[in-house]
Amino acid sequence: MFTNEIEVITLFVEDIGAARQFYETVFRPDIIYQDDVSAVLKFSGILINLLQASEAPELVTPLAVAPAGTGTRMLLTIRVDDVDTVCEELAKRGAALLNGPIDRPWGRRTAAFADPAGNVWEVAQVI
Repeated sequence: MFTNEIEVITLFVEDIGAARQFYETVFRPDIIYQDDVSAVLKFSGILINLLQASEAPELVTPLAVAPAGTGTRMLLTIRVDDVDTVCEELAKRGAALLNGPIDRPWGRRTAAFADPAGNVWEVAQVI
């Protein structure tokens, strides 16, 4: 049977080198594994697998891998204590905000940024 634990999220990226550099600079995770087409990064309680998009079709066939630049393909949210402080740190690490910080009607203060492949991350604070 299924458990309710997500172990790995795989993000398809067009440039594994640029993606790896972005994640190392912005998030500073432990690198569990890496090769020429992938990098597995350890976040608290979950692994993020950056996978060269050209390697992805065998994992999702018969579906197609959506091309980069056609719009966002996902949003990953990280809960933080202070969005404004985190945004200042993100700027120092070279991550440009897409939006925010902004107070949302559902009781969160959020800001979003994207990795080089267009995967969007959001930091969110309970208000």
